[in-house]
Amino acid sequence: MAADRLSVAIVVPAFNEESRIGETLIELRTFLATQPWEWEIRVVDDGSGDGTCGVVEAHAARDPSIVLQREPHRGKGGAVKAGLLAAHASFRFICDADLSMPVSELPRFLPPRLERFDVAIGSREGMGARRIGEPIVRHLAGRLFNAAVQSLSISGIEDTQCGFKMFTGAAVETIFPRVTVDGWAFDIEVLSIARARGLRIVEVPIEWHYRRASQVSLLRDGMGMFRELLRIRARARSGEYSRNGVERR
Repeated sequence: MAADRLSVAIVVPAFNEESRIGETLIELRTFLATQPWEWEIRVVDDGSGDGTCGVVEAHAARDPSIVLQREPHRGKGGAVKAGLLAAHASFRFICDADLSMPVSELPRFLPPRLERFDVAIGSREGMGARRIGEPIVRHLAGRLFNAAVQSLSISGIEDTQCGFKMFTGAAVETIFPRVTVDGWAFDIEVLSIARARGLRIVEVPIEWHYRRASQVSLLRDGMGMFRELLRIRARARSGEYSRNGVERR
């Protein structure tokens, strides 16, 4: 890799995404091919029971910059952790399989547009952010959950749960060996660890489009996420995230 070129890994956690992962890969690859970066797209299959892996393998056969990483089913957090730690790029980006953030937003998370950060998180809140097509009930539920997060765990961050986040390679190696949450609340633990380790977290306002096929269910997942939030709070208060050394799982 040329010394002046960025290296970027796009990590896409996927569980039963056969119906849309192909289109997502086409959009990502088409955009990335126009950028002055070294790049890979790493799809981390979370033990899908459909044809997700077959679709990804077909694209990977045509382009070696697309990688399929098979993992047992653990949850989105487990897939994200495995993919980010397996990547080797200087910058590593979590990208939801529904591509609800237009890929054209990606340069906003990278130098030269963004400098001096360890973790850059997409935000659907605040000046410059746009939410498109989201039902009001879902929006209000998200704001209530964020209020709980700010009160119990991570204050000052308006959108912990957006599925688009950039990490430097050094930040990945600091944060993710310490991550214990495999489910939807992993974002909160990631940010709790980053803050406890003194890393620089910035929010990047984005354009975000609601997708009806979201894997998150407010009824099914909401209470579980709240229980995990309380566990993360307890770990943070005990100093677990700020201690040196990592207890391997």
